[in-house]
Amino acid sequence: MKRLFIGMTDTGLIRAVNQDAYYLDPDGRFFIVADGMGGHAGGQEASRLATQAIQFCLDTRWQSTLPSQDLLEKSLLEANQAILDDQKQHPERSDMGTTVVVVIFRDEQPFCTHIGDSRLYRLRGSELEQMTEDHTWVARAMRLGEITPDQARTHPLRHVLAQCLGREDLQQIEVKSLSVQSGDRLLLCSDGLTEELSDQRITDQLKPIQACEKAASALINAAKEQGGRDNITVVIVAIDGLSGSDY
Repeated sequence: MKRLFIGMTDTGLIRAVNQDAYYLDPDGRFFIVADGMGGHAGGQEASRLATQAIQFCLDTRWQSTLPSQDLLEKSLLEANQAILDDQKQHPERSDMGTTVVVVIFRDEQPFCTHIGDSRLYRLRGSELEQMTEDHTWVARAMRLGEITPDQARTHPLRHVLAQCLGREDLQQIEVKSLSVQSGDRLLLCSDGLTEELSDQRITDQLKPIQACEKAASALINAAKEQGGRDNITVVIVAIDGLSGSDY
């Protein structure tokens, strides 16, 4: 299963510091996006620690007999512990944390996991589907029918996370398999993108552009045109169906 991929991050138009982080495995085995919080230094450190810990765990245990679901869960638990350990050593960063979304392709079977409101989308043809469910107060309220999707987009509590890495009470980590086919594109992103662009706007920017790099630039520029109020990070993974010239 051939994969072409690109990652880009932008500070946006308001923030002074970029607290997002991402990692692309050179061999296309796994992809990570993290969005830190807890002050400038704390947010940067939390997303860096998480990305680094997940990368190390996946790299060192990739050839192990550990099932992919367990490997992904272990990588997030180790990332959570790395942040907790740093909090103890640096009390000034005790409130730092990070969201994260991870996709792996192991034995050609893709799996994903996430914590918080960093998202994974799949574009198949002209249909964009959100593959992750935000761990936020408004997402829970929508599931219960207490608010509508339109209300959620502007709700004053929309940034309140139900889960993030860097907490002792981290809840059960959900890992699920992904169905992908030739021509699909996966989009991992921080909420700096989804706060500015609706799913339809994301589709409009992603669908007509074949080249991954151009599509990533188009998404970031569109988010900045809408205000760019947060850091913006996107990772695009194209499944088969594209030639090298379409990178």
